[in-house]
Amino acid sequence: MAETNPAIPLEVVKIDDCTYRIEDNGVRSLLFIGDTLALLIDTGFGASGSLKAVIESLTDKPVILVNTHADFDHLGNNTEFDTAHMHPAEMTHYFQTAKPDAPVTPLWDGDIINIGGRAFEVILIPGHTPGSIALLDRENRILVSGDSISAGPVFMFGEMRNFCAYIASMEKLIDMSGAFDTIYPSHGPFPIASGQVKKQLAAANKLIAGEIISQDPPFEIPAKIYEHDGASFFY
Repeated sequence: MAETNPAIPLEVVKIDDCTYRIEDNGVRSLLFIGDTLALLIDTGFGASGSLKAVIESLTDKPVILVNTHADFDHLGNNTEFDTAHMHPAEMTHYFQTAKPDAPVTPLWDGDIINIGGRAFEVILIPGHTPGSIALLDRENRILVSGDSISAGPVFMFGEMRNFCAYIASMEKLIDMSGAFDTIYPSHGPFPIASGQVKKQLAAANKLIAGEIISQDPPFEIPAKIYEHDGASFFY
């Protein structure tokens, strides 16, 4: 995660006529515009201007906000929107960061978010945090992964992180891998191929088995970096 810099404005990158990514100092939000609703996934650091104003410049559809998880760099602009949708396992973490009275709406594993002409399936993938979710667009074969899958290091140190749960989640996604070709991650290179899931599972298993030698990270954090065959973790 990059440090916030209010001098760097939000950057809008058009993916197609109904899909945008909004880059915010190393973390991204995603906007999907349907026939009747718009789906906003995560809200960034919240230090680089109004995300709501950016969204309103791109669509006039009512917006559903979904948080992939409740790390602070994913919910900085949440208060600009009516309610945040997330898995209940993430709510304790959320209220440690957000205002105590911030409205939330539960999302459950298997729920379908239909925005009109486009649908997203909620997939619970704990490990990075207890309530981390991915969103699967089966028709377009896209998986929105949050922080759990990335071509850069996945943060797995500190409270809430659990490698046993993470490994189970990667196994779950591999079982579903016939449903998606492309992954939209929250950090790092964009997009990435579905084969990244297998790389991350292999690296996680080797890390737990003590088969990867740690290295010093490129910046100061209370963790080491572990790398194997295109996948890496801060741990």
